[in-house]
Amino acid sequence: MEYETSDRRPNHELCAWPQTAERWRNEAPEAVAGFHWNWFEGEDSFGLDRREYIPVNFDFIPPFQAEVLADEGDYEIVRDGHGIVTRALKAGSVNGGRMSMDQHLRHPVESPEDWPDIKRRLVPGLPERYPPDWEGKIGGWERRGHVLVLGHNCAANGFYWRAREFMGTENLSLAFFLHPEMVHDMMETFADLIIETARPILEKVRIDYFTLNEDLSMKTGPLLGPELYAEFIQPRLRRMVDFFKDHGCRYFAIDSDGDPTVLIPLMMDAGVDTLWPIERASGVGPMEWRRRFGRELRLWGGVDKREIAKGPEAIRAHLREFIPLIGEGGFIPTLDHAVPPDISWDNWRYYMDAKHHLLAGEFGSL
Repeated sequence: MEYETSDRRPNHELCAWPQTAERWRNEAPEAVAGFHWNWFEGEDSFGLDRREYIPVNFDFIPPFQAEVLADEGDYEIVRDGHGIVTRALKAGSVNGGRMSMDQHLRHPVESPEDWPDIKRRLVPGLPERYPPDWEGKIGGWERRGHVLVLGHNCAANGFYWRAREFMGTENLSLAFFLHPEMVHDMMETFADLIIETARPILEKVRIDYFTLNEDLSMKTGPLLGPELYAEFIQPRLRRMVDFFKDHGCRYFAIDSDGDPTVLIPLMMDAGVDTLWPIERASGVGPMEWRRRFGRELRLWGGVDKREIAKGPEAIRAHLREFIPLIGEGGFIPTLDHAVPPDISWDNWRYYMDAKHHLLAGEFGSL
């Protein structure tokens, strides 16, 4: 990430769909028998590098009561811990993982009168937000030989992500104009939650990076324009990034699927230095972003999951695209999202073996 020479580049991946894990257990039961499936923390069988996550709770306290509200045969109506009511398809579910996205029916904030009940669940620094033994682990964290991260993946869902959970995409889009005071308060509340909850730990522990999971874009671009982003989100993002950097955090990453390209300059101006997962189906790519935004923006992801499903020849050709970035640095290739169930075990194993050659600079083996 520092554009320095190394024996190899880091080896990271995200995760596999539950349906993918089920497929692989059928295709290669012995090969996957010892998997723990939490690839953010590593997986020895693939040589994935270890990352350790301090499990801070940035979520609702108290959460809503999650429950099934109605059974409609092929579907069920459910309310989750964020108070979101959805219609969920039962078919294809594996270990709680849906085969398709739920249809959203209701969200907990339908008007400004509903916001106080959500805000009371976002009080920062509550004792319940921290693991009970975290101070006893400080010595080990100081002596670590691996990456240390504050919060598991999706622990700190971002400004737009949270507001969309509160209101839904359509109502939030209207609220920027109809209820701007409420939306400003949402953004301030969330910034305070992250900063003040992180403060006790960051005053005693130096972490390597922090990720704000945003998912604010679709295939053709972001769900809000640069003007709204600059008014509602960027000032709070800058305050958050400044806090983390002032407390020794080396990298501040934003995760957004889709194509956030037009917002990247605003993110970088706020101090963001890492972006992932670079979803290729949206027409974006790490090579293009490096040319456009330079070495100040580190890149994770960018491996097109659709190419991995095509087999060895396509895999090798696709990985060769990344040779210049691997040589330059500031880039960690991973699949551009979770591994979908159309990727067979044999193709995944081939991809991981080929990626080892890429990371080690053994480009002739590709």
